[in-house]
Amino acid sequence: MYFTAAWDPGSNQLQTENSYLDQADKTSRDSPTQAKCLIDPTNAFIAMLLYDGIVTIMPLISNSKKKALGSFDFIGGPIPTRISDLFIRSCTFLYPHRTDKDPARLAFLFEDSQQRVCLSVRALDYSAGASGESGSADLENVLAMRDDIELGASHLIPVPGPVHGILVLAETKIFYFRDVDDSPIEQPLQKATQFVAWTELDEFRWLMADEYGTLYLFMLLLDDSKVSGWKMDALGKTSRASVLVYLDGGHVFIGSHQGDSQVMRIVPGGLELIQTISNIAPILDFAIMDMGNRSAEGQTNEYSSGQARLVTGSGVFDDGSLRSVRSGVGLEEQGIVGDMDNAINIFALRSTPGSKYDDLLLVSFINESRAFTFSADGEIEEQADCLSLRLTESTLLIHPIDEHHFVQVTPSSARLVDIESSMMLDEWSVPTGQSITSASASGTSLLIAIDGLELGIFALRGKMTLRKTRQFPEGQIACVHVSEVAPHMCLVGFWQSHEIVIVKADDLTTMKKQRISDDPTSIPRSMLLKNLLPSNNATPTPTLLVSMATGEVVTFAADPETMALSSQKSTVLGTEQANLIPVPGREAGLSNVFATCDHPSLIYGSEGRIVYSAVTAEKATSVCSFNSELYPGALAIATPEDIRIALVDAERTTHVQTLHVGELVRRVAYSPSLKAFGIGTIHRRLLGTEEIVRSRFKLADEVLFKELDSFDLNEEELVESVIRAEVKEDEGDLVERFIVGTTYMDDNEQDDAIRGRILVFAVVTGRALRLITELPVKGACRALACIDGRIIAALIKTVVIYALNSSRLQKLCTYRTSTAPIDLAVHEPTKQIAIADLMKSISIVTYRPPSSDTPHETSHKLEETGRHFQTAWSTAVARVGVDMWLESDAEGNLIVLAQDPHALTADDKRRLRAISEIRLGEMVNRIRPIKVTVAPTAVVAPSAFMATVEGGVYLFGLIAPAYLDLMIRLQTALAPRVASLGNIPFNKYRAYRSQVREADEPERFVDGELVEEFLNLSASEQEQVVEELGAVAQEKGGLEGIREMVESLRRLH
Repeated sequence: MYFTAAWDPGSNQLQTENSYLDQADKTSRDSPTQAKCLIDPTNAFIAMLLYDGIVTIMPLISNSKKKALGSFDFIGGPIPTRISDLFIRSCTFLYPHRTDKDPARLAFLFEDSQQRVCLSVRALDYSAGASGESGSADLENVLAMRDDIELGASHLIPVPGPVHGILVLAETKIFYFRDVDDSPIEQPLQKATQFVAWTELDEFRWLMADEYGTLYLFMLLLDDSKVSGWKMDALGKTSRASVLVYLDGGHVFIGSHQGDSQVMRIVPGGLELIQTISNIAPILDFAIMDMGNRSAEGQTNEYSSGQARLVTGSGVFDDGSLRSVRSGVGLEEQGIVGDMDNAINIFALRSTPGSKYDDLLLVSFINESRAFTFSADGEIEEQADCLSLRLTESTLLIHPIDEHHFVQVTPSSARLVDIESSMMLDEWSVPTGQSITSASASGTSLLIAIDGLELGIFALRGKMTLRKTRQFPEGQIACVHVSEVAPHMCLVGFWQSHEIVIVKADDLTTMKKQRISDDPTSIPRSMLLKNLLPSNNATPTPTLLVSMATGEVVTFAADPETMALSSQKSTVLGTEQANLIPVPGREAGLSNVFATCDHPSLIYGSEGRIVYSAVTAEKATSVCSFNSELYPGALAIATPEDIRIALVDAERTTHVQTLHVGELVRRVAYSPSLKAFGIGTIHRRLLGTEEIVRSRFKLADEVLFKELDSFDLNEEELVESVIRAEVKEDEGDLVERFIVGTTYMDDNEQDDAIRGRILVFAVVTGRALRLITELPVKGACRALACIDGRIIAALIKTVVIYALNSSRLQKLCTYRTSTAPIDLAVHEPTKQIAIADLMKSISIVTYRPPSSDTPHETSHKLEETGRHFQTAWSTAVARVGVDMWLESDAEGNLIVLAQDPHALTADDKRRLRAISEIRLGEMVNRIRPIKVTVAPTAVVAPSAFMATVEGGVYLFGLIAPAYLDLMIRLQTALAPRVASLGNIPFNKYRAYRSQVREADEPERFVDGELVEEFLNLSASEQEQVVEELGAVAQEKGGLEGIREMVESLRRLH
């Protein structure tokens, strides 16, 4: 299938020029290398290599004979032509010696039946057809042929005039042929390598990239206008290139599938990185890390909030990395105020009474403060003396009391300032030898802590009046807060206590105490009482947020009158304390909260719940609202290096953080209790001309991914599977262990040869790995799982259950599979195990341990209770519902299989039926089931995440039965209305397709991306769609109901 597209600079979108044409041929063998599309240097022909031994020719046709050479009006129809050259490694059009006379020539690098590498040149004989008819083409005329090319040859590069010819890239040499029949000019490489991509700089120079991420500059050397040799220099290291594009001006684009794509500039002495384009493909494995929900209330759907993270093992070898994928709020940077190191606080003010805009930023440092004014046209000027501000020491608080007054609190004093006159109206200073350690203000009240031992409250009405001071038996004060939501009360947190004290604002007497945590390290460090959630009542219920030193944020629903606290919830943002800063919300009367810590987050209310969204401000130390005339609705952000102005995105998007590992991350397992990852890696390096591959199992910290410990596997041994499981040791209590399955790369084919190992690790004091036991096995351990405290291992043609007794693995029972088991999915309550077979789809076995009810049965058993009898090249499986399993195959399809335990016959009960199927178009490497709590009225219940070779992360959900018919009808109505690139019909694109069967449309599967396009239709089109849906749409609220339903689906991600 192919189509042509052009870039529209007006809309900044690709536009379809020629609709798709399907070139699928079931009788032909796929090309052994990637499908190729070649363009003749004279722009006369396009050649496509889709199938082995077939070259599809398409003429580029001009309606006028007077048009310039190389220009055309449209692309002619495809003409397949057969050639005898098979197993083609590379091919290219050659530059013509005489543009107006020479026929188009194609060079082929291929492998013959005797495994010799050959080079041939064929002339293209094309005859245009009559009007309305396709022409004819053949490549039977072989102009030259030779079969003595180096075995490691991989690429052909055409050489333009004036020298002409062809370059052949091999592993140890590069050959230049003027004509294929002539003797080549060849030179050995300094060291052997495998070239993977190239691009032309000019007629004598090329850039080449190899398998190991090295970029080379290649140049032909001339003697009397003839090639005498060549020279090649290594420029530097890049991502492993899939494609190279020279952008002119010394810039080159390195497009990488195995790592991040890059834009590099060639500079004297090497390369300069200009831009990195993030890429998480291929995803070999991933783990669901729920940092946002470790309270005792159970798991909720936090992925859209940004605090739950997917951690993926991405990239290949040197480009290998761990990627933290979160859905959160982005910040669009507007500018940098200036480079200022170690700013600790930032505040905004309005220097003119009655102004609608902030025009002054006060930046606080360790021992000074600096003031900056902003003009309407963006001019920034630092002020040495401004509004009677004390700039000789750090600022703890700036609080605008009203349009005319504000209060500034520093460690030594608090001063009240009149904005219009820039005069200080009053000042209160601490006694000599003491200092203010924390402060909070609301309205006309100011609350301060002196030396952390004494609490004082001031009234701010034209002057500063100290109303009351008090000391507390609880010890040193850690933080204080007074809020406009409940101005008659104050909150106090202590260093030695795990509780907060609520006191009256008028006399500071204690009203009540609230215990926050039983953890002795959980010290309250920041508090905020704000209205985050809208309410149907006249008085909304405010939310109290308490930030702890451990990185937790604890929330309560608060009664503004009595300060009765309820609905305690705990959320972990990171490992450092979060500073809670209020910023304006999107709705009047509501606030958002910016939490600055090692994982900055925006906390806000949505759909009746509090949402924690990651923000792209990783280095933020402080923020404040900065609603300036030039940047309305912006935030000012202080970082350790500078001050930035940014706008908050209106919608959540996906954010990716990268930790470069430099090794292929093959497997990832996560332990919430250990707060660590178990990672199986494969490292590749060149030692001389030999490629050395070694594998390790690592333990890494959950936040910084810092390596805590590692275990080296044997030579020629590779990690295949890693899980974290709770295992019974000696049939006792469950203990947490990491289990690793391996395989050996050697070619020992003996029946009794050891082909892999199963290793069991414990994590001991100091978060170090200790090997508990190992078991050599005769098959590669492709997958691992755990059931009833016992280990399940998927070996070649066998699934085995082991028990861990006396630090040894004891075989309990086995199950023979059809070919090779690829993946396992376990459902503990029913003791069911789904086995994804390499070729024979899914089988379900039930584990039956000995039971006290049947004393004569003393053996463990694996009994097959279900099977899908169709052929499918499985890649992953997961349980997604009651007697429902989601399977992916190597051909890019998804299948939902269901088992009916209430069927009439035993065979029907055993049979797995495909109840839903769709073509995803990408091969899924891993499916991870999730358990989420959804509202009874939810349209979709998220059930699993899927990760693909192409770097896609998909959310799979089950549609509520009440909405199934509506969703399918909505998809059918939208399919012809939503245009796709190439005008590919939705049903054809998403229909199940394999080597043995093709469907006409997806079966009981809904593409969420297509359904969300309903919101992008015009109002009239939306009305037409709803009218087409008929009564089923009216039952759900008509147009408004459908719109709300689709909006709720969009919020899932």
